[in-house]
Amino acid sequence: MLAILKNLVSVARRFQLAAALNILGLSVAFAAFMVIMIQLDYDYGFDKCHKDYDKIFRMEIDIPNFSNGYAGVFSRPLAERFFESSPHIVAGGIANIWEGEIFFHVENDGERNFFKESSISVSPEFTEVFTFNLVEGAEDALKTPNNVLIPQSLARKLFGNESAIGQQLVFNWGNQTVGAVYRDFPANNILNNCIYVALRENENKNNWGDWSYTSFIRLNDASNAPLLFENFKRTLDVSQAPSYMASSFDWEESGINIRLTPLPDIHFITDVQYDYTPKASRQTLMILFAIAIVIIAIACINFTNFSTALTPMRVKSLNTQHVLGLRRSKLRFALVFEAIVVCFLSYLVALLLVDLFKNTPLSQLIDGNLAYSANPVIFAGTAFVAILAGFIAGVYPARYMTSFEPAFVLKGSFALSPKGRKLRNTLISIQYVASFALIIGALFMFLQNRFMQNSHLGFDRDGIITVDISRIQGSRDAFTNQIKAYSGIDDVTYGQFLLSSSDEGYMGWGRKYRGNDIMFTVLPVHYDFLKLMGIEVTEGRSFRQEDANRQIGVYVFNDAARKQFGLELNSSIGDGTEDPTNGEIIGFVPDIKFASFRKTVEPMAFYVWGTQNWGARQNIAYIKLNAGANTRAAISNIQATLSEFDANFPFDLRFYDEVIQRLYEKERALSSLISLFSILAIFISIVGVFGLVVFDSECRRKEIGIRKVLGASTMGIIIMFNKAYFKILLICFIVAAPLAWYAVTRWLENFAYKTPMYWWVYLLALVAVGAITVSTVTFQNWRVANEDPVKSIKSE
Repeated sequence: MLAILKNLVSVARRFQLAAALNILGLSVAFAAFMVIMIQLDYDYGFDKCHKDYDKIFRMEIDIPNFSNGYAGVFSRPLAERFFESSPHIVAGGIANIWEGEIFFHVENDGERNFFKESSISVSPEFTEVFTFNLVEGAEDALKTPNNVLIPQSLARKLFGNESAIGQQLVFNWGNQTVGAVYRDFPANNILNNCIYVALRENENKNNWGDWSYTSFIRLNDASNAPLLFENFKRTLDVSQAPSYMASSFDWEESGINIRLTPLPDIHFITDVQYDYTPKASRQTLMILFAIAIVIIAIACINFTNFSTALTPMRVKSLNTQHVLGLRRSKLRFALVFEAIVVCFLSYLVALLLVDLFKNTPLSQLIDGNLAYSANPVIFAGTAFVAILAGFIAGVYPARYMTSFEPAFVLKGSFALSPKGRKLRNTLISIQYVASFALIIGALFMFLQNRFMQNSHLGFDRDGIITVDISRIQGSRDAFTNQIKAYSGIDDVTYGQFLLSSSDEGYMGWGRKYRGNDIMFTVLPVHYDFLKLMGIEVTEGRSFRQEDANRQIGVYVFNDAARKQFGLELNSSIGDGTEDPTNGEIIGFVPDIKFASFRKTVEPMAFYVWGTQNWGARQNIAYIKLNAGANTRAAISNIQATLSEFDANFPFDLRFYDEVIQRLYEKERALSSLISLFSILAIFISIVGVFGLVVFDSECRRKEIGIRKVLGASTMGIIIMFNKAYFKILLICFIVAAPLAWYAVTRWLENFAYKTPMYWWVYLLALVAVGAITVSTVTFQNWRVANEDPVKSIKSE
């Protein structure tokens, strides 16, 4: 065995670059595999931190004509009656979906420290559904009036090492007492590490029309979930329900359905409205997993090619040892063990690469924790994968190198045997197919992200800064006058929501139109909103200042609503009652992208409130800069103006490009991740090609020398070698192109609006891989072909 290892070191010294590239390829492959598995573990482990997570379900409802498919919101009385409908429901909890960041202060030695933190109102039973690991306090703390739950990280931020229990948080509406501190949830969790406030006991208790609550239940056994809706239909007293569930109500005719989605599945489903949970695509994760397997496979192929290519240099030594009495089984064991050692050493290098990756900006593409202590199973499992890869990659070369008879060995033609060449061509073909597929897939992902971020949204977003001014809403007119006085600012307008910032962050109204029920998204805005945002009114008129002085408001709908509901200009929405939303339709606009490209444009309306309203507040300011304005000076002026109205509040100014980038943050990160590992896989493939070319040219050195003696030119020899590789390249491209097309098409199904399937992407992949291959083959064979042919012939 020692002699074999010495022989291997000798060969590695002779071909240092090829050997180093193969070791580096294995190390990069194992490192990429571990990083990808950490990301997969993050997504597939979503919400599994809760005890009996498989018994927790979210309630979703589909009401024809009132919702476009399933919605993740319920009215409080409907949810609570469902909780009470079956003994199989151990606990039920609701949360208000419209909560956000809140501003408060903590007093310490007479000094006020201000904070802005996320908060959500939940029913006291919420802690019975989900697992809150408490550090201090009691699990039922929210049942005590004015108590809140805070995460451990916030407790340390607010109070340092002091106990947080009993400490006061001072809000606008009054003081809240810290009743319990819970250990922070992991990042892959549906619940945020925020302040949990108890829902007011009578808040919408009997209001069937307010659909602002997401609802969860915990069951005694998950198998009982399919029985609950049928039981609920039998037990619900519809006489107390709203009009659409009145005494004459019939479940079958209504088409209403309640669906229970298991907690771990919520992270992956995308067919639910008003669903604010983080999402991941199973298809994208499968692509990532496939890349991980491909990377390992390519690295093993490289190693196998490398080992078989060593046959001419090692076979005489091996067979000599066999002739001297060493059994073939021991020789083969030694060679396999040698391969395992090389792979395990590469795994150790890979651990260092992961640690280096963790400290680079690229680590932000990974949601999971890259620390060794956080992933012991993955790191230990990869060690096993490395050993297994070494065994698999070493078995065939070990058998191949020890299978020749001594008489055949003396002829020295092992590497050029048809069987050996066929194997190497097959293995290199797998690498080419993988490289083509990965390049095509990565390019289309880049194009889709570019398409989403740069396509016209139907409104002007250039030079627009947005900021939430809810803290100074009472001084809005003064803020408007002061901000417009600055020469760099063209105008300012307001809206209740931030346009194109979310798929779900808007209101949905169910109203009557000419006796029919219709459902549409509503964005209440200031009367000059359409003008500032450059939204064209294609029929009718835009909003005017006098519209805000009407008793009831007015609507401007999009084309999707007009077509779906048959809306007509100057007709009215509503049922003829005094409802302040029973307004006139004054115009229509094109189908602007008010949500993301993941979803088709649905019926929506811009709405200007009249003098009668629900106290709705337009909290988002849209500030348009003049063309050529000094951006930095304008931002400083806006910040200074905001500080004059509230010096303590941390206002968040954002350009619209940043708003759009945040909307596609998950897709961009995963696309970048896939592109990164695709590049690594391509690099490993090219390493394999380079190693194969090196040894192919070395093994055919005598042939090249004879051809040179007989008059062949260097260019002729280079062309001969390139033809052989290019033939393999074209066959592999023909196989890879349809596979890549199918994978990309399936991935694009996640988006309602997609980049075209450009033909030039495929050509670019072929040119890129072809250019690299031709360069590699040309460089290596030019060097061999230019050597002294007599020396090449003698070397054999």
